[in-house]
Amino acid sequence: MPSRSSTRLAALTVAAVCSAASTIALTTPAHADTVRIHDIQGSTRISPYAGKTVTDVAGIVTGVRTYGSSKGFWIQDQSADDNPATSEGVFVFTSSAPKVAVGDSVTVSGTIAEYVPGGTSSGNQSLTEITRPTITVVSSGNALPAATKIDAKSVPAAYAPAGDTAANGSVNSLPLQPSAYALDRYESLEGMNVQVSDTRVVGASDRFTQLWVTVKPWENRNHRGGTVYGSYTSQNTGRLQIQSLGKVADFPAANVGDTLTGATSGPLDYNQFGGYTLVANEIGTLKSGGLERETTRKQSRSELAVATYNVENLDPSDSSFEEHAAAIVNNLQSPDILSLEEIQDNNGATNDGTVAADQTMRKLIDAIAAAGGPTYDWRSIDPADNTDGGEPGGNIRQVFLFNPERVSFTDRAGGDATTAVGVTKVHGRAQLTASPGRIDPSNTAWANSRKPLVGEFTFRGKSVFLIANHFNSKGGDQGLTAQYQPPVRSSETQRHAQATAVNAFVKDILTKQRNADVITLGDINDFEFSGTTKILESDGALWSAIKSLPKSERYTYDYQGNSQVLDQILISPSIRYSCDFAYDSVHINAEFNDQISDHDPQVLRFRP
Repeated sequence: MPSRSSTRLAALTVAAVCSAASTIALTTPAHADTVRIHDIQGSTRISPYAGKTVTDVAGIVTGVRTYGSSKGFWIQDQSADDNPATSEGVFVFTSSAPKVAVGDSVTVSGTIAEYVPGGTSSGNQSLTEITRPTITVVSSGNALPAATKIDAKSVPAAYAPAGDTAANGSVNSLPLQPSAYALDRYESLEGMNVQVSDTRVVGASDRFTQLWVTVKPWENRNHRGGTVYGSYTSQNTGRLQIQSLGKVADFPAANVGDTLTGATSGPLDYNQFGGYTLVANEIGTLKSGGLERETTRKQSRSELAVATYNVENLDPSDSSFEEHAAAIVNNLQSPDILSLEEIQDNNGATNDGTVAADQTMRKLIDAIAAAGGPTYDWRSIDPADNTDGGEPGGNIRQVFLFNPERVSFTDRAGGDATTAVGVTKVHGRAQLTASPGRIDPSNTAWANSRKPLVGEFTFRGKSVFLIANHFNSKGGDQGLTAQYQPPVRSSETQRHAQATAVNAFVKDILTKQRNADVITLGDINDFEFSGTTKILESDGALWSAIKSLPKSERYTYDYQGNSQVLDQILISPSIRYSCDFAYDSVHINAEFNDQISDHDPQVLRFRP
């Protein structure tokens, strides 16, 4: 990870990199008479003055940003109009460190622009700005406009209006309804001085010095303090990102379930890494919620324990081997088999044609043994160089790690990066043509993505088939706060094709042996309620075991304050209907600011 001091941008992801490519000029520039800020903001997401010149716009400076690529300051009109849809605040983009101070009374002349953080192709909403400004300081030391409180009562339960079908689903031109929709409420406060109080942290502090809170304490809350994302229509309206205008060193190191007590206040911004963001001049005092890392129970002698764990680009240069080993031995209780995702090659991101990962695995195996665990063995297939996605040069892949004292691996030659594994029937039982092998690696579903690794194991004389997966990421999807509502999830197309291929392979095994024990596991990069999971489960071939947990406990990841499922263990009917399995999502990473991976591992225990 980069150091906290090197990521100030980076640091506050403020990064709205203001460029012509990401600024919308909607009208021909023209001079306009002096206007007020609420006139500029208007009652939709797009300023009626976009592209026009305005003069002597008056306001009090409420925040100054002197770092990153989006330098500037916020001003707010002291005299609000009577329209709740029109914001009284606006950002002034200066491109260099501004020469104003909080409390200055200023007038600003310049051009109104609609800047889209991340560029127009991102689908994000735009941020109304005054650009190329001429600034006059009228007086200093003025009291700031009273902060508008954002709380459970003021944020509607509905998330966003449906977009205008005539505008490809965009909400930009729709009149704001701040009493009806959460996104409209936040938009009506864009650029204004706002405040939240005594808010619970639902997304831990990260290396970019940002965290997420909720202003709705009981909205889909789980017992560990997070907010669960349980469907596409439960976006959790109370979530709000918090960044700081202060020093990086002063930003709290918060875990999920902690509280920012007292007031956190500052201008309400919008950025590409989470949408509406309170950029705090004042940040509450951190109160610990006492969250602790979980430990699963040890499997019995007759139980096979199978786990999945995304170790986040692990390579020999990393310093996290001892921590991963301790997690595997102590928190996961040394599972019999682990499916590891994101194992990199022997020199990590060095892009020199290296694809072998034996040094990476030896270092992990030795660390596990040193931590008091078993001496694991491993199987994998090296990918062809730079064909499986991930960090260029890293050649991430899935690996089976197994305890040879408890389980044996059935080695069957023939598997490599480009050869498809098949299923035959021998003496009435299913058997892989190669073990380890890869599922249909030439299928376009796996283009620039990880190919599933298949292995045949034996436990107490019984065969178990494992399919280790790392599906296509969600990169390129529109965010929940996009201007297009509902947002487009374009990355699903490839995951659906991948799920179709895996489901077909599982069915092939079950056709050869109806009662075969088949486990499909790994980083599916999609939710337990998603179309991807439904395809994996189609025709009853598999079932996602996380659904055996209460809905409030179904999560393996935390993204923008939403606790959600990305990693899954899916089981065949022989395991599901045996009524003799136990599933555990072991929360050791996603909720913590000092995580060694952004994913939580999961463990399945059953008796083959």
